[in-house]
Amino acid sequence: MNVTIYHNPKCSTSRNALEVIRESGIEPTIVEYLKTPPSRAELTAIVKRMGVPLRAILRKRGTNFEELGLDDPKWTDAQILDEIEKNPVLIERPIVVSDKGAVLCRPLERVREVLP
Repeated sequence: MNVTIYHNPKCSTSRNALEVIRESGIEPTIVEYLKTPPSRAELTAIVKRMGVPLRAILRKRGTNFEELGLDDPKWTDAQILDEIEKNPVLIERPIVVSDKGAVLCRPLERVREVLP
């Protein structure tokens, strides 16, 4: 099974999700999204696969989310993607993508939804 984790090694939830994946016998592809952010097309495809609106993957804490006013409904998905491109820290973590689907692993237990 192919598994990719969009990971921030400084985040305990992200580290714990990685551990759960490895404990299931899978060595995932690890994308440190702050160093190598997903492209607009990749992020759009991931969100579509998750079945959630783009806003559902926005990280509020520890980012410039409030400063930018990203909670305002005036922001289009294209504008939000522009901001994510400039500030990948706006992506909530960890996101895990596998052959079974894609989930934002908050709470951590959600990672099991996309594992065998």
